Amino acid sequence: MRIQQLTIKKVLRPFIQLSTQLGVFTLIISFIGMYGCNSLSGNSLAAGAPPPPALPVLKLGTSAATTYQEFSASLQGSRDIEIRPQVEGYLEKIYVDEGAYVKKGQSLFAINDRPFREQVNNARAALSAAEANLSNADINVSKLTPLVQNNVISDVQLKTSKATQAAATAAVVQARSILQSASINLGYTIITAPVDGYVGRIPYKAGSIVGTNVTDPLTVVSAVKEVYAYFSMSEKDFLQFESQYSGTTVQEKIKQMPEVELMLADNSTYPYKGKIEIVSGQFNDNVGTISFRASFPNTAGLLRSGNTGKIRIPHAFNTAILVPQEATFELQDKVFVFLLSDSNKVASTPITVAGTTGHYYLVEKGLQPGQQIVYTGLDRLRDGAFITPEPMSLDSLIKKNPL
Repeated sequence: MRIQQLTIKKVLRPFIQLSTQLGVFTLIISFIGMYGCNSLSGNSLAAGAPPPPALPVLKLGTSAATTYQEFSASLQGSRDIEIRPQVEGYLEKIYVDEGAYVKKGQSLFAINDRPFREQVNNARAALSAAEANLSNADINVSKLTPLVQNNVISDVQLKTSKATQAAATAAVVQARSILQSASINLGYTIITAPVDGYVGRIPYKAGSIVGTNVTDPLTVVSAVKEVYAYFSMSEKDFLQFESQYSGTTVQEKIKQMPEVELMLADNSTYPYKGKIEIVSGQFNDNVGTISFRASFPNTAGLLRSGNTGKIRIPHAFNTAILVPQEATFELQDKVFVFLLSDSNKVASTPITVAGTTGHYYLVEKGLQPGQQIVYTGLDRLRDGAFITPEPMSLDSLIKKNPL
């Protein structure tokens, strides 16, 4: 057994020596390769490291600016009057079309008036009969009065005649009242515009039976020389409104508010400014808002009832730090900028926005005049990164993109 082990070792010794030599050679080659690669890599990194990116930076300053609070609004004429029939009958004529502009007193509808003309004729005849009876009673009283005074007849006949005279007088008054009522009803057959304004939808056609018990009005006439814009504030906005303006009551605070603007549905600005006039007395429990009303002149008739828009309430700042919105980014509902240090290193800094004006934020907290922020290229930056600043003027930017 011992002899066999020695024989095997003698046979395998050359192979073991060769393997050892090859292993050492392979290790040396590997080491040289690794060293060479590391040297080349290091030289490559050292030679090809990119310089800090050149990015435009803005030096912050203060400026006068105006921000706006915007609220969705619905418009209504100062008077939206439902036109309803006062008598029953079939609609004989419609003098206007939907959307037409009408003057006060202009005829809108005609209800068949023949039954009402007959009522007027009957009432007039009844009045004539009553007046004839009264004349006859007056004659009897005049005839009997001297006879009683001369004791020709007893005063009983005179008293009877006077009673008949009084009844005839009352009958005349009643007949006149009936005639007047019939004349009023006849007048109701022509329905006129109560104000200057625009005619709304007309749900009925000629020949329709209309009366005081119909559900829908004949139409609605909107007086739009003055238009009201109704909008609502949340509880937070209302508290801000109360703290922003002086006065002890809401009405006093409203008087201190500036004139407001109206943005139309096409985002154009209505050429005339309005004034906030009233506020409802309490919050709506369902939506948690309180309603306001602003009035606007509408001499040109541009606005109509049913239009929509936005109320813009201005708030002027004498000195404000302006930051272009392009120079900011949002993270978790917060607004940040990249602030540049003296060593050209940037750091993300949160800011508190007081409002917006055009393309700019008005910063309330987080920045100071004289500091510099990165204007563009924010997507290539991270905290602690170095840049090569390229100063640019905020004034030139404002000339390009006005407030």
